[in-house]
Amino acid sequence: MESVFQLKEIQYKDILQVERMDIPLHKITCIIGESGSGKSTLLKMLNNLISPSKGEIFFKDESIQNMDSVELRRKVIMLGQNPVVFPSTIRDNFHIALGFSEKELLPDQKLEEYLRMVHLNKSLDQTVETLSGGEKQRLALARVFALDPEVLLLDEPSSALDEETETLIIEETVNYTKKYNKTLIMVTHAKLIAENYGENIVRISKGRYVMKEEK
Repeated sequence: MESVFQLKEIQYKDILQVERMDIPLHKITCIIGESGSGKSTLLKMLNNLISPSKGEIFFKDESIQNMDSVELRRKVIMLGQNPVVFPSTIRDNFHIALGFSEKELLPDQKLEEYLRMVHLNKSLDQTVETLSGGEKQRLALARVFALDPEVLLLDEPSSALDEETETLIIEETVNYTKKYNKTLIMVTHAKLIAENYGENIVRISKGRYVMKEEK
């Protein structure tokens, strides 16, 4: 199976240690483990937001230490637990993100399609100040879809959502990943989500990669 990421002899301070890890291309990988085990640290290293203290990470067989970080993050986009939204309209949030990534602006019809994908029934002219925390999280996810990355890194993408909405959003994200042949790497606190949607499950315990389960 082709890998999108390979980690070799990785250590990050005293937080995380990985001797060897392969994350498959065009698959859904769920990262699970107890709170504070190093899951978010692992995710941040995959698009070089932080660098390992030792070891090497490869993206499609190229060491990310040798890659331009901006170019890497345009291909490998991370959505954290508390995503930044810009204090303007929903439309402007899409446009600003697309501008940062040097991508063409999309027509309103396409932007509205992304909003529907995350079940956010709002006008593009609405200001983000009127949105709840969960709605801002969904807007940020829709923005990631619009950026068309090769790899989506999602850190608890549904943490601010109720259980019913969480299921809808995870399903839409999985559908997007499969429809457009993306790679999804997702940290989740919910074991059921990992079991239902993860094609590859990475388990982190006390800062160590302890198990990988493939379906």
